[in-house]
Amino acid sequence: MITIKQQIENRRPLALRELGCWTWLLKKAAGTGITPNQISVLGMIFGLAAGALLYLTPSLKNGSPIQRSILLAGILAIILRGACNIFDGVLAVETKRASRVGLLYNEVPDRISDIAILAGAGYAIGSHPTLGWAAALGAVVTACIRNQVQLAGASPDYSGPMAKPARMVVVCLAMASLALLPLNDWKLSFSGQGIGPIGISLALVVVGTFVTSIVRLRHAAIELNQGTLDS
Repeated sequence: MITIKQQIENRRPLALRELGCWTWLLKKAAGTGITPNQISVLGMIFGLAAGALLYLTPSLKNGSPIQRSILLAGILAIILRGACNIFDGVLAVETKRASRVGLLYNEVPDRISDIAILAGAGYAIGSHPTLGWAAALGAVVTACIRNQVQLAGASPDYSGPMAKPARMVVVCLAMASLALLPLNDWKLSFSGQGIGPIGISLALVVVGTFVTSIVRLRHAAIELNQGTLDS
């Protein structure tokens, strides 16, 4: 069983967690009674919103101000989802509100957000549902592997070329290219449907999550085998 101390120690290493803005937010949140678990759920809501906004893009005129605004709003929702993912942990640690149930709130909303954003991106302008669902599956598999190797006794491993932050950056860059640059007609042929920047970003996520899964399994196997030899 993972203890509260292990839950804190096993957090994803992020330089962004050291930014001064979290101290300001902690002061604002201190007197409100808001809990880390509520922040986690809020992050999931932003993730669901981002997926819905991506889903809407094909129904709008390509390159129109409304479509570009929807894409920018989707990027903002993804950024806010990421901010919630960081702040829930900061709030839990700094206010000593970490709990065993917090591990569920830390993981389950994250997986729902990953699926919503990546699957939604599969239905976005210049994309394909197969790529979206494949990317969502890859994201869930990498997270499952990370949790499973910990249960097996290996160290928490957030390595690999397409961990969660990298996935979101790749998708956001594709969305930004459509929102800010005249790339709406730049498409490649894929299964009879034009594929643009968002579709290409999902293809990168699919390949990257596969590599990430292999990397994490390899690291865990080496560490666990080493532990067997040492014992």
